[in-house]
Amino acid sequence: MAGRTARPERGSATRELILATAERLFAEYGVHAVSNRQISEVAGQGNSAAVGYHFGTKADLVRAIARKHADEMERLRVTMVAEVAGSTEVRDWVACLVRPFTRHLEVQGSPTWYARFRAQVMVDPALYRITVEESLSSPSLRLLVDGLNRCLSDLPAAVHQERWAMARHVIVHMCVERERALAEGTPTRRSSWDDLATSLIDAIVGLWQAPVTPP
Repeated sequence: MAGRTARPERGSATRELILATAERLFAEYGVHAVSNRQISEVAGQGNSAAVGYHFGTKADLVRAIARKHADEMERLRVTMVAEVAGSTEVRDWVACLVRPFTRHLEVQGSPTWYARFRAQVMVDPALYRITVEESLSSPSLRLLVDGLNRCLSDLPAAVHQERWAMARHVIVHMCVERERALAEGTPTRRSSWDDLATSLIDAIVGLWQAPVTPP
C-alpha cells in the first residue's frame, strides 16, 4: 500500500518540477528556443522524454503552465468581482483585472517568472490562444469582462477591441519590468506590487476613457 501511495506522489512532484523549470526557461529564453530535452535535463530527469511522458507536446506544456496560474488567479478574482457586482465605475472593474495578476506575483515571492512567461507567449499567436482559452474558462473573468463592457458600451467595437489589447500589454509588460528588476536585485519604479497595481489601474482607466478621434 505504501509503495502504491508513494508512486503517484513522486509523479506529482515530478510534474510540478517540470512545470516550474519549463516556466523559468521559457521566460528567460523564449518558448521556441527551449527543447523538451533541455527542460528534462535542467529539471534533473534522467529520462530525456520526461516532459513528453508527463505533458505531451510543448503546446500541452504551455497550457499546463497557463492553467496552473489561471486557477490560482481565479481564486483571487472571485472575491473581488463579487464585491463590485453591479458597479458602473470603470475603475472597479479595472481593479479586478489588474490586482489578481499583481497579487498572484506577490504571493509567489521572488524570483518569479510568470510575467516574463506571459510576455514570451503573447508574441506567438498559437500559444497566445492557449492562454486566452485558459483565461476565458474563468467564470469570474467573464463577469469582469461583461461588467467593464457595460461601462464602455458607447465605445465603437473596433476601438473597444484595440483598448483591450492595449490594457493587456500594459499590464503584462509593466509587471515584466518589475519582476525582472526584483530577480536581478536592481531598483524598481514602485515600492511594492500593490503600488504598481494602483499605478496600472490609474493608467488603464485613463486609457479606456480617453477620447476617440474620428477616422
